[in-house]
Amino acid sequence: MLWQQLNQTVELGWDFYLPVLMFVGLIAMAVPVWAAIGAAAITMLIMSGDLPLSAVGESLFTGIDAFALTAVPLFILTGDVLVRTGLSRKFLDVAEALTCWTKGGFGSATVLVCGMFAAISGSDAAGAAAVGRMTINRLVESGYPRPYACALVAAGACTGILIPPSIAYIIIGLVLGISASTLFLAALIPGLAILVSILVTNIIMNRLYSYESGGNMSMSEWSANLLKSLKSGWYAFIVPGIIFYGIFSGRLTPTEAGATAVVVTIIMGFILKTLKLSDFPAMLVSSAKVNGVILPIIAFSAPLAEALAIMGVPQGFVTAVTGLTDDPAMLILLMIGILIAAGCVMETTPNIVILAPILKPLADNIGMNEIQFCIMMITALGVGFITPPLGLNLFVVSGITGESILKIAARAVPFVLTMLIVVLLIAYVPAISTTLLPDIYK
Repeated sequence: MLWQQLNQTVELGWDFYLPVLMFVGLIAMAVPVWAAIGAAAITMLIMSGDLPLSAVGESLFTGIDAFALTAVPLFILTGDVLVRTGLSRKFLDVAEALTCWTKGGFGSATVLVCGMFAAISGSDAAGAAAVGRMTINRLVESGYPRPYACALVAAGACTGILIPPSIAYIIIGLVLGISASTLFLAALIPGLAILVSILVTNIIMNRLYSYESGGNMSMSEWSANLLKSLKSGWYAFIVPGIIFYGIFSGRLTPTEAGATAVVVTIIMGFILKTLKLSDFPAMLVSSAKVNGVILPIIAFSAPLAEALAIMGVPQGFVTAVTGLTDDPAMLILLMIGILIAAGCVMETTPNIVILAPILKPLADNIGMNEIQFCIMMITALGVGFITPPLGLNLFVVSGITGESILKIAARAVPFVLTMLIVVLLIAYVPAISTTLLPDIYK
């Protein structure tokens, strides 16, 4: 019914349907997303004739000609350096010392270290790989079933795009013309809420199934253990401290904070003698591979967005949806449903560049704060990292452990449900996203 309404509103023809079918078909054949987007955009422009094909080349370069995008490879590289210098293990030691007094302490520590890693790398897949290698075997030794241990790491790593600094917020800020620093500030409470929801879920699951024993520790023993871990690993927190203080104090842009974090992490690696010059080629290649997946998608999304705008698809979508219902609560549910469904079948970056310009006018039409819309969108897409058929984090931890993706996905269901509760709260309670913002953004 929605599709019929949209077709009547915009008068869609084969210049729209054929590129869409081409995009879906190429994705189904495992063609890289950037190539599928580019082919669909060029086909749409050729068939519609609304924009000269010569404009595509210009759009490709202007789409990535943004200073803010420089932060993406810098944060990715920071995460790689962090792992190679061994500083990520210091995070785990401190997290374990914080939670060792509770039943299910190492499971909680795993979630916490995912959040700590997210506060530096901004990438969920990197967090899943780094934390998974450190913790999954130990989780199994502590009494967790392997599929559940994998699901716990996959869920915790979702905070990679939800806790600032986040690559996803840099991209959506670029697409919609919103300051990444503002989005980082707004995302702090929602990101922590997701982290807490995963922690609470693990605690509940532990009480139900008694996966892990523990909690037999006096306060003096706990404090002594915590002080010992902080004394031996306090310097690891210099890097996230620089990032958070620099960005939230306004002294550094996200790009400058990323550059500073890279330099400081490298210097610390040399001081600790855990980093060698011979490590640099592998680090740079690893970071370049991740960055090489993201930037072409952003580049080819520019001509696609222009083609869709010229055809009136975003405006037609708003008219079509509001023609079905004008209830803001139902429209929000519809947007969340679209985002979660999209997150299940496609990665975050293409979802942002394709859906943000289409859904943003609908959010504006019902009076949703644009910052709140961005936070809701990224959080809803984040759920897709642990939901089949794509579930990027599921594939990452499966690749590390050899465990079946379906078994991991089944164990991830409780985490998905609690994350969805947080998504709904973000969507219907604006204060969660806007409390920390200056009044001008509320």
